[in-house]
Amino acid sequence: MKLHDPNKAIDYIIANATKFAEAKANRVFIEEYRKSKKALLMAQSSAEAANAREQFAYGHDEYIELLNGLKSAVEIEEKLKWELEAARLRVDVWRSQEASNRNQERATQ
Repeated sequence: MKLHDPNKAIDYIIANATKFAEAKANRVFIEEYRKSKKALLMAQSSAEAANAREQFAYGHDEYIELLNGLKSAVEIEEKLKWELEAARLRVDVWRSQEASNRNQERATQ
């Protein structure tokens, strides 16, 4: 098994924590803005019935564009999340390997 330097993994986590925070903030902002955008688009509709105005908003190109932005934001956030998790796991694996090495040293003494 390949050994990973835990310090590099920790440095990676530190270096990317801000990127992850920004990605999550962007995703949450887009999710919340989606509600405002729907309301704005519904207000543009000339339909009387609420369900017709909602249908107009959901089918509008601007709303679909917003959903594509949300998709991208979630993808970026999830990629960073799992990269950070992998780095954390590398530290955990290193810790376990070091504990095993200490146990082996004690057993052979």
